[in-house]
Amino acid sequence: MLAFYLFYDKIWLVKAEIIEIEGEKIMKPIIGLTTFGEYKARAVYNSLNSTYINAIVEGGGAPLLIPMVEDRGVLAKYMNVIDGIIFTGGEDISPLYYGENPIKELGGTDESRDSYEMALFMEAYRINMPILGICRGCQLINVALGGSLYQDVNSQIEGSLGHSSKGDDISQAHHMIRIEKDSKLYDIFGNETIAVNSFHHQAIKKMGDGLKATAYSYDGIIEAIESVKKDYIIGVQWHPEAMLPKRVIFAKLFEEFVKQCASWK
Repeated sequence: MLAFYLFYDKIWLVKAEIIEIEGEKIMKPIIGLTTFGEYKARAVYNSLNSTYINAIVEGGGAPLLIPMVEDRGVLAKYMNVIDGIIFTGGEDISPLYYGENPIKELGGTDESRDSYEMALFMEAYRINMPILGICRGCQLINVALGGSLYQDVNSQIEGSLGHSSKGDDISQAHHMIRIEKDSKLYDIFGNETIAVNSFHHQAIKKMGDGLKATAYSYDGIIEAIESVKKDYIIGVQWHPEAMLPKRVIFAKLFEEFVKQCASWK
């Protein structure tokens, strides 16, 4: 396996670092991370919060940011390099993907990002690559597999609790969730209840094909999903990467994901 590093317009090929998992020495896996378009006055940037990068590095992986490009051939090149992929948080997904028109409470959407992430997901799904979805990424997994979303929790779910904390430190816990025992998430955390942060106003409504809910908030909103058809697909509605390093329990999620990526192929 080769890792790619960009340095002063030259690409240097270096042997990926060796890591040890359960006594076995293996190549450090390369983890793809999706980016978002940051629109500034004079340019558009492909951006990502460094907390995702730090979580992968601490978990033993080598992060590789995947730019938002339309060229499917370019995206295929990235898919040939990475050993797993994380779909990150961000804007609302266009409801046109699940056959609905937008309600007035819908937030901002980005057609370019929706299209590029859908293409990446479908290829990763096809080849059974390990996938982790975080917040929007969890919703994207569900929509890509034929599911739908509540476009706005507060206006569409009667009796819903607070799910989009205002002004809180992103590393701060906001509410509790209940984890199903028969789930990969329970195997990872070893707890039926944990406290999570929360920065979403959309949520899963109809489940996508081959998915099951594995965690709920106390108002019944789905907080985590996993695939029952593929080896390793997990989606979580909160931001575990942002709760590190204060809450080390969430390191387990990234360590397990890196382990799965290292043993893939």
